[in-house]
Amino acid sequence: MTVTKDSVITVTAVERFLTEPPTGFSVEVRDSEHGVHSDPEQSLVLIDDFHCSKGKVVFQGSRGSGVKMQNLWEYTSMRKTLLSRRIYLLVSAYEENCAQTNAKEASGARVLQQYVVSINGSDPFIKWQMEKGLDWTISSVVGESYRVDVDLAQLMESWAAKNTDIIIDGLTKVQPVWRDASFTLKYYTDALFDFPHWFGFSKRQFKLRMT
Repeated sequence: MTVTKDSVITVTAVERFLTEPPTGFSVEVRDSEHGVHSDPEQSLVLIDDFHCSKGKVVFQGSRGSGVKMQNLWEYTSMRKTLLSRRIYLLVSAYEENCAQTNAKEASGARVLQQYVVSINGSDPFIKWQMEKGLDWTISSVVGESYRVDVDLAQLMESWAAKNTDIIIDGLTKVQPVWRDASFTLKYYTDALFDFPHWFGFSKRQFKLRMT
């Protein structure tokens, strides 16, 4: 697995990531737990603890898939990091028909594969999209608490369309449905009467896509 600074997106099966970690990452195994270490000056890891076929996986120093910020300084710092680092997420590929089922059935849909996905936040097109999305969010809820979901589903679909031989179920090529392909920024003010946030009106979302 080769990851260069200019790679817009890399998609690596979790098991391969653990056995062949990319430059800047190392894996420490204790019993059935895999501790993944990375350089915070090079990478922004937004992955919650999870389990895979190799056991429990913990990305040390990860901010998790939901990043909390409580003041303008924390927001400014996170924004700068998003626009200058490689961002690492955990994304799951499910069976295609899970999108056609009801919520109860979808929750039991079979996972085809889990991937560690990285995107280059400093790539000009990715950076432009994130700047535009973040500017729109801030101007929409200035002075209020808010949450914004950054959705990578379209980006993953574009990647899968160019890598149709990657997702294989037995001997059959499968078109996956991408779930958990996002991360969330949560900004909390100390405003006493933050009614829009209380009633769920301060939720925003923007999507990242390929050129």
